[in-house]
Amino acid sequence: MNLTQIMTDLSYFIPEMMLTGLLLLVILFDLFQKAETSIRAGYVALGGMVLVTIALIGQDVSTPTGIFSNMLAVDAFSRYLKVLVSVGTMLVMWMSFNSNELKNRRVGEYYILLLTLVLGMYFLVSATHLLSIYISLEMVSIMSYLLSGYLKEQMRSNEASIKYVVFGAFSSGILLYGFSLLYGLTGSADISEIQASLASGGTSPALLLLVLIMILVGFGYKIAAVPFHFWTPDVYEGAPAPITAFLSVAPKAAGFAIIIRFFNVAFSSAGNPNMEAWSALESMNWQAVVGVLSVLSMTVGNVIAMQQSNIKRMLAYSSIAHAGYMLLGVVVADQTGIAAILYYASIYMLMNLGAFFVAIHIKNAFDTEEIEDYKGLGYRAPILGVIMAIFMFSLTGLPPTGGFVAKFYIFRALIENGDTYFWLALIGLINGVISLYYYMRVVKAMYFVKIELPKTVHNAPLNVSILLSLLAAPLLLAWMVGDPLSTYTQAAVQFFIH
Repeated sequence: MNLTQIMTDLSYFIPEMMLTGLLLLVILFDLFQKAETSIRAGYVALGGMVLVTIALIGQDVSTPTGIFSNMLAVDAFSRYLKVLVSVGTMLVMWMSFNSNELKNRRVGEYYILLLTLVLGMYFLVSATHLLSIYISLEMVSIMSYLLSGYLKEQMRSNEASIKYVVFGAFSSGILLYGFSLLYGLTGSADISEIQASLASGGTSPALLLLVLIMILVGFGYKIAAVPFHFWTPDVYEGAPAPITAFLSVAPKAAGFAIIIRFFNVAFSSAGNPNMEAWSALESMNWQAVVGVLSVLSMTVGNVIAMQQSNIKRMLAYSSIAHAGYMLLGVVVADQTGIAAILYYASIYMLMNLGAFFVAIHIKNAFDTEEIEDYKGLGYRAPILGVIMAIFMFSLTGLPPTGGFVAKFYIFRALIENGDTYFWLALIGLINGVISLYYYMRVVKAMYFVKIELPKTVHNAPLNVSILLSLLAAPLLLAWMVGDPLSTYTQAAVQFFIH
């Protein structure tokens, strides 16, 4: 690689360089802060993320490009996911300022770890080489381990981090072994060259199936799909609440990004996901395997969520079910399915972060995470009650919310493929009905349980009310005033191919 090529590649790498510079700036800035003023590092991090996001939005991706010897891709698909991760990060930083769990402690390193995690996700959604995929995945995982155990003086936070590390190391080892077998079979670590080698035939279907399962273990762990989900409830309950909210959306979106890019390039028959439709390799029907994972994730997540009394654990199992819904889009081997996943991930970020943020404030105000203690919340804190109800309706997928529109796009992508995936759509609808029980249990507790009406009502701080309103409003506007988001998601389904 000559100097000219390096400089050209760096010109496509400006958002990542800005994020790296921001990371170093926050580290240096925090060195000069006392413990009681370390929150200022968070303000610097949030302001910097705004600038990084603006740079991402302005990035030219009209011509998908590979950089650094095609280790990373710069295309519309990766840019959309990076913007989504950035928006989620800024929202979590905003809510972190109001979290009682993070008060009275030095928090500079908290924002430093969060920025490093974001950088890892930037790499992950762009990775097109087995090495870049693995390194970025480990970067995301290690930062997640540290953040989940950030409240180190609390037993459950330590337990969350240890469980996360153990399950993560196990899945990482299996993924790496799967990658090594795939490299041995094809003689290449570039996913496009892997596709060309596999498409030429001559590879044992049984060995390919083993490779597929190993790779799915690694990727499935990152998105908390069944049966790789066992870490999720304990980690979500023990981690700081803002980090729980973040882990439930941003790394999950990045995990789906690499699943989409990897399977629809390396294991497709055409090797060109920019075609309107494509199919899996004849020797390996990975779509059927992903379909089974989807059904398991939806069903197990919803059934166990029904039994939870803790709001964080309920939302943890709920996130497993939503991973199953998004996997339905992976099964559909066309651009409609991928656009539906991007749309779902965007809406899911709004409604799940919103639900967690309400839970965080209720924890701050009433010192409880138990759904039973939400009795009369709609009267004790009217604004919080209404907004929480909107999030619960949207997570269920009831009209007229964005959650309904998101599920509609997923099911439409399945049904448009004829009778092949109709059974998956039917199971998805049944699971939606199951989820109605535990989401509406929260609404019932807030509004339909007889209590003595409070003499005074609790009002959330203005900045919290503004944040929650910004999250709730799009969930209603998606239905009422049209749906420009679907236009962006369809334009984002444009991959780099070489």
